[in-house]
Amino acid sequence: MPGKKAAPSKPRPPLKPNADGVILLSGGNPQIPKGDGDSPVQAYIAAMPEWKSDIGRRLDAIITREVPDVKKKVRWNSPFYGTTEATWFASFHCMTKYIKVTFPDGAALEPQPAGTSKYPQVRYLDIYEGDDFDTQFADWVRQAAQLPGEKF
Repeated sequence: MPGKKAAPSKPRPPLKPNADGVILLSGGNPQIPKGDGDSPVQAYIAAMPEWKSDIGRRLDAIITREVPDVKKKVRWNSPFYGTTEATWFASFHCMTKYIKVTFPDGAALEPQPAGTSKYPQVRYLDIYEGDDFDTQFADWVRQAAQLPGEKF
């Protein structure tokens, strides 16, 4: 209605660090400063809450095993994996009830991961507590590392 003002929104309480001093954002995603190399990725994985940290270690171990020269970075509070410093082929992010793995060239993977995106090439794998994903994920990582990847 003309002339009617929206009610002011309530200020959000400040985010507080967990016991390890890491702030967990929406869905429990760790707020980790951007950085290159294994160290910031391991800091992210260590800060993942509850069962998600174990899954994060498995994801990182599979990617490192399948792509021994993998380049690692943390950007936008998520670990990214690439075959060069300028591109990435996989990433993951903590959601409230699952971990979302992103493949920027996922439409080229066989079989394609089930999760679709508004971007035609992107596919997602949602991993829930107790999921058995290792074999298929390893195959997708091998395939994804052979594709052009996405530029940073």
